[in-house]
Amino acid sequence: MSQIAEFDYIVVGAGAAGCVVASRLSEDPAVSVCLLEAGGPDTNPLVHMPAGVAAMVPTSINNWQYQTVPQTGLNGRVGYQPRGKTLGGSSSINAMAYHRGHPEDFDRWAALGNPGWSYQEVLPFFKRAEHNEHFKDALHGQNGPLNVRFHSSPNPFGETFVEAGIQAGYPACPDQNGASMEGFGRVQVMQKDGQRCSAAKAYLTPNRHRTNLHIETHAHATRIVFDGKRAVGVEFVQNGVKRRVHARHEVVLSSGAFNSPQLLLLSGVGPTNDLLKLDIPVVHELPGVGQNLVDHIDYVHSYRVKSRHLIGLSLAGVWDMTKAAIRYWRRRSGPLTTNFAEACAFVKTSAELRQADIELALTIAMFADHGRTLYRGHGLSVHACLLHPKSIGQLKLASADPMVPPLIDPAFLTHPDDIKTLIQGYRVIQKVMATNAFKAFNPQDVIETPMNTDAEIEQVLRNRSDTLYHPVGTCKMGTDAMAVVDATLKVHGMEGLRVVDASIMPTIIGCSTTAATVMIGEKAAEFIRLHRAASASTASEDDHASSTLHHPA
Repeated sequence: MSQIAEFDYIVVGAGAAGCVVASRLSEDPAVSVCLLEAGGPDTNPLVHMPAGVAAMVPTSINNWQYQTVPQTGLNGRVGYQPRGKTLGGSSSINAMAYHRGHPEDFDRWAALGNPGWSYQEVLPFFKRAEHNEHFKDALHGQNGPLNVRFHSSPNPFGETFVEAGIQAGYPACPDQNGASMEGFGRVQVMQKDGQRCSAAKAYLTPNRHRTNLHIETHAHATRIVFDGKRAVGVEFVQNGVKRRVHARHEVVLSSGAFNSPQLLLLSGVGPTNDLLKLDIPVVHELPGVGQNLVDHIDYVHSYRVKSRHLIGLSLAGVWDMTKAAIRYWRRRSGPLTTNFAEACAFVKTSAELRQADIELALTIAMFADHGRTLYRGHGLSVHACLLHPKSIGQLKLASADPMVPPLIDPAFLTHPDDIKTLIQGYRVIQKVMATNAFKAFNPQDVIETPMNTDAEIEQVLRNRSDTLYHPVGTCKMGTDAMAVVDATLKVHGMEGLRVVDASIMPTIIGCSTTAATVMIGEKAAEFIRLHRAASASTASEDDHASSTLHHPA
């Protein structure tokens, strides 16, 4: 690419939404698109082998490896925030779970002043993205790029978990994206033919031949270029060289809940006082940039279980994994197709609730601290995740240097209701593990700290809980004073600039966020297409009117 190039649209960030936007816009051969990604190409085999998630999340492989500021709600601990840094973004390093969210999650967005975002209005975009290999009904898509299926080589403990939930008095849920999310069921994953189906694999790989789709990797965006209040380009650093691309129509930020607000702030869009403290020239006062950070707090409890069906650190386990690697290499099947979290449950801690407030997830290995701590032997872990936290944090710049990570403060467990609900979530884990379904395997608790009273449970939760990797909200959609984008995802007060990723969610959805972020990308691409068509129509009418004025009949 030349030092300065020009495209119709520039998309910053090749994550779950950015891949969608770039792909959909480039379907029109008359439109040119430049997609900038700070990470490298998605060529590492760990991306495509589903079990590779266990190697990427704890390490720097394709990973920004962010950290939070010390969290008072976590007894002063610094939290870990892995985010994908490669084509596909976090969809290339995550656990591939396909969950859309409860209908009321989206109806809530619409009720907050965002027309077009109710469940019935977003459902067609979920379906447009999806190709579901198992469910063929009115709630699922069969022709989309994103392949969704149950595990091709399911671990038997997934069924044990579902049976335990039924024995504990909870319903079964065979389709967690169907008419009801509540209950225990096997997880559907974004995989195809035994491999990860990331947003890049689904939307970019089949379309790399398009001459109007230009993809730049190792391109770290440093600033949005403005002409007055209009975004006209992006500066980025690639292999140590500063470059610039110009946008004829729009710049689309799809860098995620951390990097999108960071880039806006670096570019002079945000709270004036914060920008002036760092000597960043103010382009536009927008106080909500970086605010409203919400994330799912998650607690993991591990148990020793003497079963080689579970992945573990032992001589036998090494031999099993050797055989599994050979099987995966030859047939793309077997244990290495696991996402580890093969079954989960959405449960209510009170019958009065309209939707689940806790998610339990079974993981077929023992671990702690995001897999950075492993236990010897074989076993399993059960997560309790708070689905609708009331704690709200923020993101700020640490420096005007774009290479310095931002200050991330999710404010975990600072709202008193959050710890109360998470304690109830742990009580549900106890209830499920006490069923006959699990007693048959004699699970042994690996945590020696007493966890009997609520006070004892609270301290363990505060000492061991951390993110489930779903930060949202830092460029929220809405009409209030702290909103950053409108219902068509245009940045308030600016021209030619949209934000399209999980940062626009005004409230967090009650499940993993990848599927909803893909949906946001699909919906944004439609907004942009309609805007382009309307602009072309207006231009045509203006040309006709001008022609009539200068050439009267």
